[in-house]
Amino acid sequence: MPAVTPESRRGAGEKGSKTTFTRPEPFATLAAMLKSFLPVLGLPLLLAGCATEFTNLTPQQQEKAANNRYTVELALDSKRQTVRWDSIRPAIIIGQQSFPMHPTALMTNRWEAEIELPPGTDIVHYQYKVDFEYNAFGKPKEDSTMSPAYMLRVVPAQPAGK
Repeated sequence: MPAVTPESRRGAGEKGSKTTFTRPEPFATLAAMLKSFLPVLGLPLLLAGCATEFTNLTPQQQEKAANNRYTVELALDSKRQTVRWDSIRPAIIIGQQSFPMHPTALMTNRWEAEIELPPGTDIVHYQYKVDFEYNAFGKPKEDSTMSPAYMLRVVPAQPAGK
């Protein structure tokens, strides 16, 4: 019995043709491979973005206060089941400064802080940063997340009766 070789599997006039046992390469080029895998690589980022939801409860506009102090408030919801809610430490970030927030009365997922703005400031941009622990194998691990940027506009106080 003659030995079966790749050449013997080909027909007489089919020089260089592939046999039925070979498959076409799934990724012929690097570009095709990246095109196929790029959406898969972005999936963890998409899922991580859905893990924590910030709700800014601060009005976008507040009347000017005589003492230049304004209250900001945050509600937080997380779909991440391993978050240790007793470890949540939110802060408000304005520029390079960080102001710690404290829990509001009677609510388990809301925090507030009072910020003092320099006199003459009529717009302030801020973000919330939340540090927390989550359950992992062994000891709990630490993580943090940042909210989108928000803006507070300070407007002149309206005279009483108008």
